[in-house]
Amino acid sequence: MSMTDPIADMLTRIRNAITAGHRKVDIPASNTKKAVAQVLKEQGFINDFEIVDEDYQGVVRITLKYYLRDNKQTGVIEGICRISKPGRRIYASKGNIPKVRGGYGIAIVSTNQGVLTDHQCRNNGVGGEILCEVW
Repeated sequence: MSMTDPIADMLTRIRNAITAGHRKVDIPASNTKKAVAQVLKEQGFINDFEIVDEDYQGVVRITLKYYLRDNKQTGVIEGICRISKPGRRIYASKGNIPKVRGGYGIAIVSTNQGVLTDHQCRNNGVGGEILCEVW
């Protein structure tokens, strides 16, 4: 079955796994999903990820990160949403990269230098397609 928006599917699987309190979530692999998972790991939103070669496509297995707040397990990712969608692509130049929640979160941007955070885009002076926001 073909999927219209695989990045939105990845974000939804992560959001649902955090809501359900799962430790790990499996996502069908692609190069963009691996790059997004790498950015989430570098920024401290997830513990780790690994590529599992189960079938011809493989799986990205993400280990989620939690902390205790008032003796309740809470996900480090409080919110994650898709910005650029297949029906409406959102691009930003180097001067118009948005700040997420006043700098509290990150925007993940697909550029010609790879998948970067909004902060890295401002430092490198590049723009691109804004994939999603995480806070």
